[in-house]
Amino acid sequence: MRGVWHFSFTVADLDRSVAFYQGLLGFTLVHRQEQDNDYTRRLVGYPDAVLRVAQLAVPGQPRGVSTHDLELVEYVRPRGAPRDQARHLPGAAHLALTVEDARAEHARLSAAGVTFVNPPAEITAGVNKGGYACYFLDPDEITLELVQPPPGL
Repeated sequence: MRGVWHFSFTVADLDRSVAFYQGLLGFTLVHRQEQDNDYTRRLVGYPDAVLRVAQLAVPGQPRGVSTHDLELVEYVRPRGAPRDQARHLPGAAHLALTVEDARAEHARLSAAGVTFVNPPAEITAGVNKGGYACYFLDPDEITLELVQPPPGL
């Protein structure tokens, strides 16, 4: 392995998700495209696949081997039904984002209608002791996490 290229979420409505990640969370939109080609169909394993894709980056995040951190994918064909996004189920994933002030971000995002699992909780044990963290949901109920690192980290 040489590095991480990106992290990806499959979403129901690409435009809605881009508005959330770009508008509310401050990601930068790097690129959008529709993928309707043989390569994509072979890659995803669906012979009739058509995808809409957006690539986003966290501003100020050092760039690795890729130009983006997060890829959002909407399957135009085949369409999928929403699935249970419960965090305790095997295969569930979440993306943790660092912030300067978890309580301020919680207040800002809550005021914008974002659903939170919990308010920022103080981390009382482990390497991040003294920081704060909370879970929240994107428009597809994908779990995201705000992490305020402990002082000095």
